[in-house]
Amino acid sequence: MNELELKYGCNPNQKPSRIFMRDGGDLPLQVLNGKPGYINFMDALNSWQLVRELKEATGLPAAASFKHVSPAGAAVGVPLSDVDRQIYFVEDEGELSPIACAYIRARGADRLCSYGDWAALSDVCDADVARYLKLEVSDGIIAPGYTDEALEILKTKKKGNYNVVQIDADYVCAEQEYKDVFGITFEQGHNFFTIDENLLANVVTENKEIPDAAKIDLIVALITLKYTQSNSVCYVKDGQAIGVGAGQQSRIHCTRLAGSKADTWYLRQHPKVLGLPFLPGIGRPSRDNAIDVYISDECDDVLRDGAWQQIFTEQPEALSPEEKKAWIATQSGVSIGSDAFFPFGDNVERARKSGVAYIAEPGGSIRDDNVIETANKYGIAMAFTGMRLFHH
Repeated sequence: MNELELKYGCNPNQKPSRIFMRDGGDLPLQVLNGKPGYINFMDALNSWQLVRELKEATGLPAAASFKHVSPAGAAVGVPLSDVDRQIYFVEDEGELSPIACAYIRARGADRLCSYGDWAALSDVCDADVARYLKLEVSDGIIAPGYTDEALEILKTKKKGNYNVVQIDADYVCAEQEYKDVFGITFEQGHNFFTIDENLLANVVTENKEIPDAAKIDLIVALITLKYTQSNSVCYVKDGQAIGVGAGQQSRIHCTRLAGSKADTWYLRQHPKVLGLPFLPGIGRPSRDNAIDVYISDECDDVLRDGAWQQIFTEQPEALSPEEKKAWIATQSGVSIGSDAFFPFGDNVERARKSGVAYIAEPGGSIRDDNVIETANKYGIAMAFTGMRLFHH
């Protein structure tokens, strides 16, 4: 099949719409269920590239949760802890497959933003993934294959209309790519740049020690950034993106946005949050929204009389600013990547408040000395990769 007609483009008024192969060849994908739209395919094809490269770079199964052509989260498939199972609403008490762990952790990076996501898997989708996805609000999934049981489960989502796409794992795109903007065609070489451990060799700080686990985290950050709308910054812990700041005009705003998301991810593990007394039958999206508000400065919106009764069995005690600050201060061993250089040391100052101990960024700023000095002040190890990773 050379082309696939779509309902419309980015918006309902943008017709006609289709995906097709410019060279006249067959599309490297099949729609197994549903009818994906223009933005669905944009998410699917970007997210597939991310997870494929992450698997190649780490040797571990990888997954991503995409929204509006940027990842809300990405992760590799390491086992879930008991706390992970609790904060990600894992109801299955048995051992989960590595690819299921990868997706659960990818979605768990920012569950609020992953609402209605596009899921991407580096490996065959199995029943563990499908059972978890069945209980989540999601628009579709792309994977190199599906077990019969998984496909049967996924076909029951959204009244049978859940989008399921299978990609040819061996497909390699053309070296040149094109995009039309306002009737003008842009051409550039596809970004085949390989991100691996070799990119972290130039450690420019006094602290030269980057453990193997942190190297994996930095690789996760950089590959995630390669498919995130620029400007972008990504915080990672234990092979899981915990905060992605995408599409900001200022680098410090990227760092702050991603850092606040990383702080929220960590605050979800606070004992007061883990102990929130939800009413039976409260759905996952409602729990996610309530937790997000409870952690925020607007916590009274869910704690005041008349509001808490709709969510909780009893009125929870507020999480004070002092408690939040103290808890966030216990975070450590976090890695951060940036798709372009940090122009000022203020990015490092903000990053270390969220437990950052390792940094990977291109370098090349006229103020590199200031950035390095700031990292040295906190004993942070920082590698200059020499490679910008803009994506638009």
